Amino acid sequence: MPEWTKMAVTLAVVGLQVYAGGRAILRKSGVAATLAWLLAIIAFPVGGALLYLLGASPSIRRAARRQRPTARGLFAGRRSAEALGDTRLAPTAQQVVELATRLTGLPPTVGNQVRLLTSSKDAFQTIEQAVQGAKRRVWAEYYIIKNDATGRRFLDLLIERARAGVEVRLLYDAVGSLRIDPERLHALIGAGGHAEVFLPVNPFRRRWSTHLRNHRKLVIVDDTVGFTGGMNVGDEYSGRGLRRGGRHFHDSHLAIEGPAVSDLAEIFIEDWYFAAAEQLDGVAPSAGEGTCVCAIVPSGPDQVHNAHGMVYFAGIAAARRRVWIASPYFVPDSGTVRALVSAALRGVDVRLLVPARNDVRIVGAAARSYYAELLGAGVRVFEYLPSMLHAKRMVVDGVWGIVGSANVDIRSFRLNFELGALVVDPDFAAALERQYETELRDSREVSSTALAKLGLYPRMRDAIARLASPLL
Repeated sequence: MPEWTKMAVTLAVVGLQVYAGGRAILRKSGVAATLAWLLAIIAFPVGGALLYLLGASPSIRRAARRQRPTARGLFAGRRSAEALGDTRLAPTAQQVVELATRLTGLPPTVGNQVRLLTSSKDAFQTIEQAVQGAKRRVWAEYYIIKNDATGRRFLDLLIERARAGVEVRLLYDAVGSLRIDPERLHALIGAGGHAEVFLPVNPFRRRWSTHLRNHRKLVIVDDTVGFTGGMNVGDEYSGRGLRRGGRHFHDSHLAIEGPAVSDLAEIFIEDWYFAAAEQLDGVAPSAGEGTCVCAIVPSGPDQVHNAHGMVYFAGIAAARRRVWIASPYFVPDSGTVRALVSAALRGVDVRLLVPARNDVRIVGAAARSYYAELLGAGVRVFEYLPSMLHAKRMVVDGVWGIVGSANVDIRSFRLNFELGALVVDPDFAAALERQYETELRDSREVSSTALAKLGLYPRMRDAIARLASPLL
């Protein structure tokens, strides 16, 4: 190779490193994450720089913030923060609800009926029955829709409703639903339905991304009932089939009726506008006969302060008696770790439930690296044994809880578009605690003694996985 060619290649590589390193520094995503990316860019001159630009570049994030209208911007003046009226919330819930409102622009609503769905079979049966009975519209938004029996059945239901004249709109994530059945998508459109992909992985499109994913799960039927939570559309989620290794996913989902459904619709309207550049009409809030105060919590990289990260932090910090958390992928940021540790040291009953065998091994290893610090402060850690725990929820002081799509990890608190429902109601909180106690009976508690007996290899493996946690 001629000298001038070598010089040109060297300058190109150095230029790529400088460009990627500069963007990593300007991104301001935390010292740990920035240093990790800089180390990768320096250690792997071409691969590290390209991986950063494809996997963590802030360009899509900025475009999203400019072009994706906020809930407050779309529906300014529709409802005020006085929506609670004379309802008085417990102090541990009041401040967190106010925080969520300020972060999302969605005031809480009263009179909601919220049902916790933990049986995969029952959850999918409830959703499918609601879709089958739709008379006016079905709006659906998912991270994963698999090309398996459950995924095909769900699409067939949408196709049938579209043929019956129901307004059907489907929004699916480009990466999570990479293997969605293309023939059924065409059939849905041919039947009069609408389908859009969220942030396709196509560098020739104006907006594309590999890392900013729509992790939300949402179905709205006839503006009267909404479903959200952690369940995607696939056999391992519905219980119809097993994931590799012979295990299904154990999850949590919500069925919501009442005025909060209009807020779920608002989130769909935002996301549809972002993906399709089509403005849909809002949904008027319905009168509710339930007892639950509900604040819908969307979060994503288009927020200056991530709503889920803030709500979890504030909920842990405000807890007076107990805070019980379930998360399949536990890779917390330093603030969440400090909140958990300080709550336990204050005498709060802090419990963490994670899967015993994680389907993403590096994430499971990274999670274990936090155990010693948490156990040392008095946090109790449990590993769920029967299947892959996929539920994402927190319940505080027997007063309120949040169920949604967000994991307690850096990706959910920084990169993914997530959705959850913060519900204030003693009966609902009691249902969450009963479910948690049932799961604990099928779990093993991690002890400091067992951790101390671990050999050098597992300790080193977990420690190395933790080094990658800012990038997971």
